Amino acid sequence: MGHVDVRPARPVEAEPTPRRATSRWRVWLWVVLSAVLGVLTGLGGGYVKLTANVKHEDVTRQDLGSARPVKISKAMNILIVGSDQRGGANARYGRAPGERTDTIILAHISPKRDGATLISFPRDSLVELPACPAKRNLPGQQAHVGMINESFNYGGIGCTWRTVESLTGIHIDHFVKVDFTGFKAMVDALGGVPVCIPQPIHDTKALLDLPAGRQVLGGEQALGYVRARYSLGDGSDIGRIQRQQMFLASMVKQAMSGETLTHPVKLFGFLDAATRSITTDPDLTVGVMKELLTSARGLTAGQIRFVTTPWRYSITHPGRVEWVQPQAERLFKMVAADRIGKNVESGQQKIPKSQIHVIVRNGAGRQGLATEVAAELEQRGYHIVKVETAAKPYARTFVRYGPNGEARASRLLRELKRPRAFPAPAAQTQKIILVLGADWPGMKLPRTLEDVEGFDATQDSCTAS
Repeated sequence: MGHVDVRPARPVEAEPTPRRATSRWRVWLWVVLSAVLGVLTGLGGGYVKLTANVKHEDVTRQDLGSARPVKISKAMNILIVGSDQRGGANARYGRAPGERTDTIILAHISPKRDGATLISFPRDSLVELPACPAKRNLPGQQAHVGMINESFNYGGIGCTWRTVESLTGIHIDHFVKVDFTGFKAMVDALGGVPVCIPQPIHDTKALLDLPAGRQVLGGEQALGYVRARYSLGDGSDIGRIQRQQMFLASMVKQAMSGETLTHPVKLFGFLDAATRSITTDPDLTVGVMKELLTSARGLTAGQIRFVTTPWRYSITHPGRVEWVQPQAERLFKMVAADRIGKNVESGQQKIPKSQIHVIVRNGAGRQGLATEVAAELEQRGYHIVKVETAAKPYARTFVRYGPNGEARASRLLRELKRPRAFPAPAAQTQKIILVLGADWPGMKLPRTLEDVEGFDATQDSCTAS
């Protein structure tokens, strides 16, 4: 995830007197749900076409088993999966047997349709997988400890549904699946989605070559951006989830904007692309979507919240992540009981952690320290831009920030046990630099779910660049 400092320590140079800062792909289908808001009513014959577009797949009682969680609220919970199936039009993205869930999201829509929370489950999560029956050409799944995205390859969407219910205790009502080609079509139908990219991206595996800065991504570029992993940040799946969530926040705003909703041709083009892109359970028809979204007509981007299941890197299984308890269990219980809006509120901090871009530099003389710290910051919601070696060793840990970066630095400093910060007036970036010294004291323990922070769909990824 970055080069670590293994050189012999040199004499520590004096540091300036510090000044404490005083101030803070994958969920694609929620865009479909957000953008439809009541407009299907007036489509006439187009409604029939949209209905015919949607593909359905049965999920039976046998698939889900008898020990399902009890539904304890009138909220609607929709399992959203992104398929990495490489056949047909998706073959250009590489050949791989089978089909895995490239993304797993649970969309929780409140009973009054006045709020939604989308929980991302890292696909590298090491979890207790339940037994699932064989189905069609799939072998079924034996109960074992494995990665959460295995269930789809062993038992299809029904097994993934059963797995998420067993892990979270949340009763799921419906599922929606989309693939690579479908995602591209939705982005193109919107006329592209604006993003802000903090550093150039050159990723041959994701078929992506983008300059830094603000730009509008078309479908092919957007797909590469949300799939890219090893060429960005620390190369982790968690970093990729953060980029996907920010991209989807921009996509939600684009889909819900006046230029889309008030433009009949553009709107129908988007709905046509969206409905052609998805597979659902038979009960989630376009009519049900219409009824659901008409009731959610007043829902705003600020009421759509993105969170990631609390996690940490596994010590016993390198390259995998484990869910942090009791935070994860508490989050799931609040969602099941529809208490999420009262306990995990949006907008409490003016600058979300996901928009605070951090460079971690190892000046401590301890091999691997910067990688460990970057992982913990990422787990807490920060965007890690780079992990690197400091130009010289430092005795003490500190944070550097440029003009207008004081609020961002302050948000990060609240996480540290002994916070120290220096302004850098000549800096030309809003990135925060955390320099790890030999005295690295560690980070404060999380106290609430806000320490594993999400953000709402009003957030602009460009404000962090």
